[in-house]
Amino acid sequence: MTTDQATQPRDFYRDPDADTRVTSTLRSYLRFYRDGQYAEGAPDAQDAAAAHTQRHTDYAQMVNQYYDLATDFYERGWGKSFHFAPRFAGEAFAASLARHEHYLALRLGLGKGQTAVDVGCGVGGPMRAIARFSGASVDGVNNNAYQLEKLARYNQEAGLDQRCRGIKADFMALPMADGTYDAAYAVEATCHAPDRAGVFREIARVLKPGGRFAVYEWCLTDRYDPENATHRRIKRDIESGDGLPDMCSTHAIFSAMREAGLEVEDSADLAETSDPSTPWYAPLEGEGRDFTSVRRSAPGRFVSNRLIGLFEQLKIIPAGSKAVSDMLNVGADALIEGGRLGIFTPCFFVLARKPAGNAGQPA
Repeated sequence: MTTDQATQPRDFYRDPDADTRVTSTLRSYLRFYRDGQYAEGAPDAQDAAAAHTQRHTDYAQMVNQYYDLATDFYERGWGKSFHFAPRFAGEAFAASLARHEHYLALRLGLGKGQTAVDVGCGVGGPMRAIARFSGASVDGVNNNAYQLEKLARYNQEAGLDQRCRGIKADFMALPMADGTYDAAYAVEATCHAPDRAGVFREIARVLKPGGRFAVYEWCLTDRYDPENATHRRIKRDIESGDGLPDMCSTHAIFSAMREAGLEVEDSADLAETSDPSTPWYAPLEGEGRDFTSVRRSAPGRFVSNRLIGLFEQLKIIPAGSKAVSDMLNVGADALIEGGRLGIFTPCFFVLARKPAGNAGQPA
């Protein structure tokens, strides 16, 4: 871990400067979505276009601010693996997350002595699961200093700091040399990229010839209708509630893979493999009776949100915490709606391969 990875405080919400930091970070973040529900008044067409453009040009700032605000909420409600998973009948939520992670290692053929890069690694939950399962060494790329500080601590606590490490970098400009890794994967992370072809191109570059890339993508499905106002609102709410520049279709993912010089070997919307009684969004609706399950459910989020507001008024937690909770709940509710309507999936799986004769950038 490089020295500049620990520039953020150990807990974003706990120190004397937290009030100012949370409020200013949230205000700056929401400016990226001033063309939607966070508009200050009715945005004109020019300002709406400017906001959309800014989400692409200043994506690194936007995503960093989002995860500064959201990481502690995610950990308390979700654990250390910030992703969804399809569910089998009777399968526990935690078991589904682990299986979803292990599936990537299995499809990549990862084994002892090999190296992989986790593109957008969060606080390292999938990284550690894949390293344990496969025996491979994993480098995690993340541009958020706060998450990387946590990742380094968790890797050490797990006894995996010799095989798992975090690298502070923008995944649109990876610092690794061409042909560094045997494999690459991304778990619901490249949805934050302003240009899918651009991030896939960088991933292809750092893969060894013949190396494989596996990804779980957030995508709009063929059921999404851009002329439907409800669909458009759900899309906007997912984007603003989850730090996304712009969601794309499954077809756009294939086009981006080809443009990056990657050959698609397999693909599937794994959300469709869920048991109907436990869809991928079930944890957000409410299931289970343990404290963590209740906390991430819709009723639990409602109660937590009210308590956060009360604690903020009593100055127990920083100013702005309630507004962050509001924003995340808007995103969570939109994910449920998108899942129920079948217009959105967080589990679009693609396995691609870098051609064996391609040592560097695609032609």
